[in-house]
Amino acid sequence: MCGRFTRMYTWEELVKLYRLTDLYMNSNLQPRYNICPTTEIDVVVRGDDARAIMPMRWGLVPIWWSKPLKEMKMATFNARAETVAEKPMFRDSFKKRRCLIPASGYYEWQTTPEGKQPYYFTRRDGQPITIAGLWSNWKDNATGEDLKSCTMVITEPNKFAAEFHDRMPVILEAKDFEQWERGDVKDATVLMKPAAEDLLQKWPVSKRVNNSRADGDDATLP
Repeated sequence: MCGRFTRMYTWEELVKLYRLTDLYMNSNLQPRYNICPTTEIDVVVRGDDARAIMPMRWGLVPIWWSKPLKEMKMATFNARAETVAEKPMFRDSFKKRRCLIPASGYYEWQTTPEGKQPYYFTRRDGQPITIAGLWSNWKDNATGEDLKSCTMVITEPNKFAAEFHDRMPVILEAKDFEQWERGDVKDATVLMKPAAEDLLQKWPVSKRVNNSRADGDDATLP
């Protein structure tokens, strides 16, 4: 799974990687070192002619959800590749609203005699990780307000990641972005596979990451 990640990329990196046309909208991005579910994250959404960054709640709320948000008890920040096309929570977004979620790196945990040891995973080439995502635009019936939300798609791990978890995020390469965004269900399904064995690197980090209340501005975490 992917339950915590970081944002240390720059706006310039996003513009280059995703070919954004709005060059200045979020030019002063601040680093975040312990991003948790239900908080707001950066999401890349493709329109008719261009991509744009949209802030969204990490934890998808489907369009059909009729209860107050506080009654959303299910963990919807990850969607399993094997069932994403059938699960009511995700299937409509999988068919119609796929997105790209940038991350500088993500955390996974290994059980040790001294407790759970977090490890930090990044790309070996230093580029931002692009995680396959789904998004939704839910309307709060009580207030009439719209809430954009998203989830990360996860799949089986490659051998490199399997030592730490039985899942890993679906990581997309630049050549696959448009296929994920605009392709039909079959086109999208073939991309939901483990990353290449040589794509990622990892190292142990502070156990303070284990605390969801750890200061997200603390640069010593990863």
